Amino acid sequence: QVQLVESGGGLVQIGGSLRLSCNASRNLYFYGWGWFRQPPGEEREFVASIDRRGKTSYADSVKGRFAISRDDAERTLYLEMNSLNPEDTATYYCAVDRRGVADGSVGTYDFWGQGTQVTVSA
Repeated sequence: QVQLVESGGGLVQIGGSLRLSCNASRNLYFYGWGWFRQPPGEEREFVASIDRRGKTSYADSVKGRFAISRDDAERTLYLEMNSLNPEDTATYYCAVDRRGVADGSVGTYDFWGQGTQVTVSA
């Protein structure tokens, strides 16, 4: 079992930027990481991922605007969010994949954080 804690969410203006963090309770060598989000009244959807080799993947809706990265020494996953718009408003969740595949499927991931709220408005 591993605990994941997201932080960095909040209210941001349209066109602004925000950086989310996800800290793990222990080192996760060779694991993959992912970010998902759940808009109000909608299902959880894939945002971005990084596999055990550092290969990144992004949903089309965020490609070119968001950047996923990790700091193994800090046991932390990041999501840099730029050019934010109201469509990005959602609860954002981080997750880890023990197999290191880190694809866009919810079922691939083994552990999830509790989420952090991001609201984009004028």
